[in-house]
Amino acid sequence: QVQLVESGGGLVQAGGSLRLSCLASTRTFDTFKMYTMAWFRQAPGKERQFVAAISWSGGSTYAADSVKGRFAISRDNAQNTVALQMDSLQPEDTAVYYCAAGSFSYYSGNKYLDSWNYEYWGQGTQVTVSS
Repeated sequence: QVQLVESGGGLVQAGGSLRLSCLASTRTFDTFKMYTMAWFRQAPGKERQFVAAISWSGGSTYAADSVKGRFAISRDNAQNTVALQMDSLQPEDTAVYYCAAGSFSYYSGNKYLDSWNYEYWGQGTQVTVSS
């Protein structure tokens, strides 16, 4: 069982930056590092969209083409946190951003791309980018 709580969303002008954080609470100690972690986002009237994923060690990451070079995912297993650094934000980045945890291996194909492979989700945090 994992509980995820996101923070760091808000309103920012185009070209600005935000840093999202996700704190994971696990039932047993030292299990956070067992999970592949990811960020997804959902804009009004649109489907939930993959943003970025990170392996258990943090050694491997992948970002969607739409955010590549602007967003970076990282994790701190000692603190049970995963972060999303978002730079050069654009109005089209406006969405609710969700943190997700999946018990599958990051290296098992491209499972990290698909939302249905993640068992645990946070409540989401709103990011609004004004033009």
